[in-house]
Amino acid sequence: MRVTGEFPCPPMEDVELGTVLSALADPLRRAVVVQLANGEHGAERACASFALPVAKSTRTHHWRVLREAGLIRQRDAGNGTFVRLRRDEIARHFPGLLELIVTLDPGTVEA
Repeated sequence: MRVTGEFPCPPMEDVELGTVLSALADPLRRAVVVQLANGEHGAERACASFALPVAKSTRTHHWRVLREAGLIRQRDAGNGTFVRLRRDEIARHFPGLLELIVTLDPGTVEA
């Protein structure tokens, strides 16, 4: 089900491990996922709340890669975009993956 303003993302059954690992290979994207995983379960964050040290176009690219890899859901709220981790879906499809990423990489992008 697509929420109004939500960007399209693949159904979890179409998400492949190689695509997920490729998205997580970038340290900025991995740090974003770690921060979301360490945050409140199901919570959304404004995309602008991540201090990504790159141009706006590059930030947009990172959000798209994470979304198309099936790791996040992103929605447009008119005054900004918001992101949330597909935590439960990822845990069912790739058991232990988020815990492993959080354990191995504490994340370096500050809120």
